[in-house]
Amino acid sequence: MLRVDDITLFYGASQALRGVSLIARKGKITCVLGRNGVGKTSLMRAIMGLQPVQGGHIDWEDQDITALPAYERARRGIGFVPQGREIFGRLSVKENLETGFAPLPRSQSSIPSEIFALFPVLKEMLGRRGGDLSGGQQQQLAIARALVTRPRLLILDEPTEGIQPSIIKDIGRIIKMLASGGSMAIVLVEQYFEFARDLADDFVVMDRGEVVLAGPAANLVETDVRRYLTV
Repeated sequence: MLRVDDITLFYGASQALRGVSLIARKGKITCVLGRNGVGKTSLMRAIMGLQPVQGGHIDWEDQDITALPAYERARRGIGFVPQGREIFGRLSVKENLETGFAPLPRSQSSIPSEIFALFPVLKEMLGRRGGDLSGGQQQQLAIARALVTRPRLLILDEPTEGIQPSIIKDIGRIIKMLASGGSMAIVLVEQYFEFARDLADDFVVMDRGEVVLAGPAANLVETDVRRYLTV
């Protein structure tokens, strides 16, 4: 289980997170919702160790990881799909996937066959440069690269951004399938209520760096959530 407890985060004098807490359980999808600029990405970067927190703590699998660098968190089974995908455009699809070997012991430095079962289009494009793929294909590559690390916690920061509807459906199906295995906790950042509603077991809604609503998806009222999503 991931437990984020009362964390605060600053960029210089600007406070991005104010006492934020979150729980994500294996086999469940926890969705973080909110407008642009409310701290969702800062929260994901804090969980991943890409941005230090100034207060609170982060526990993963009953271990305090608050002070660990990102590469140590990756070694402990935390995978990250960043906003904007951030694939390597000049590397081939195969080479992009192989960058996921970095946190793994040498004995596990291989691309699991399940990756191509989830994303068959990538198997057909192993030799193509990542920059030549469509936006939807690049997003699939970014998720597949994270899965190569064999994560037990998968963080996805707005995976539907700029993606065509057919690929969004595929991504939703894959996220649900990964969670249903029971061995992976998933934290999903989203702006689109309908996509989140169909996937989430639990919700966290943020506004101005704070959690304003949280709880089981079945208990949250749509009108309450939507007022924190509209501009």
